Amino acid sequence: MTMFSIQTKVAASRRLAPAAVFGLLLLGSCAKDKDPEVMPAVPAVVTFTQAGLYPEGVQYDAANSRFLVTSLTTGRVGQVKDDGTYSTAFPDDPKLVSAIGLYLDETRNRVLAAISDPGANPARSTTATQGKLARLAIFNRSAPTAAPTIVELGTLRPNLAHFANDVAIDAQGNAYVTDSYSNLIYKVDAVTNVATVFLEDAARLGTPAAGAFGFNGIVFHPDGYLLVAKSDNGAIYKVPLSSPSTYTQVTTTQNLMAADGLLLQDNNTLQVVSNAQAKVFRLTTANSFGAATLSGTFATKAEFPTTLARRDGNSYVLYANLDALFSGRMPAVSQYSINRVSFQ
Repeated sequence: MTMFSIQTKVAASRRLAPAAVFGLLLLGSCAKDKDPEVMPAVPAVVTFTQAGLYPEGVQYDAANSRFLVTSLTTGRVGQVKDDGTYSTAFPDDPKLVSAIGLYLDETRNRVLAAISDPGANPARSTTATQGKLARLAIFNRSAPTAAPTIVELGTLRPNLAHFANDVAIDAQGNAYVTDSYSNLIYKVDAVTNVATVFLEDAARLGTPAAGAFGFNGIVFHPDGYLLVAKSDNGAIYKVPLSSPSTYTQVTTTQNLMAADGLLLQDNNTLQVVSNAQAKVFRLTTANSFGAATLSGTFATKAEFPTTLARRDGNSYVLYANLDALFSGRMPAVSQYSINRVSFQ
């Protein structure tokens, strides 16, 4: 997600298995011809239609051959097939006001979604929760009809504004959720689902202007730290799990204003979406993200890119068209796309 005012109301590569044909003609009465085995091409773009959906988060679920997407206007987590078919993936719940960032925890068969209330879902937004809501919804991928577990986050700091934005998971399965309005990072225990405030530093981080976004995208690095984007100043922070108060800013000369979703391509490569710049930046480090330099750029369409998913060794960026939602532009956008990234 990017920054926006809470006052704004809303009503390739082709692969053919790998391009091989296994045809064996065996002569004899007991032999059978074997038809060529062909795997489908990996799509460059997956376009889907769902009027007024306004997705924000995206993940690729390889086991079920689908992209998972969230929705600001329905609060639901849906699925998108390669043929563009959209449908709901998990049960609805009254506490799912607006679903934002998304994480697929394949190891534990969980799908985690950050839940907020920017006023985009008139059926569930209330004056009591608008700009004040931060939740984590946990769905069971093995039991897709089961009701989600809902973890309250914003109640840990009831006097602050809240917007739960993105989710990351560490090696033990603990979840970390960014709060864009209060510049907090929450931790949700993998076993008990108990939430605590993991990082809070009003003196150094402050809070963004009312309705503006601070902390945004977040990823876990296997060396034991988080990388977190801050939209309002275009900074990336490195936050050690063992001592979050010793966080540091990653040094870079690249302009990362309006940084949104993050994707860790490998241990030394980070991809960063900037929605306002309509670009995906690839940053490379030689010192464990003490510093990072630009190693590639992908220019997106001006359709408000938000975040990234990884599929078959490729990165895909979601074009969410949230600028239309924030501005109240009508008619509502109906068509969205998930696009393979090709860096230049």
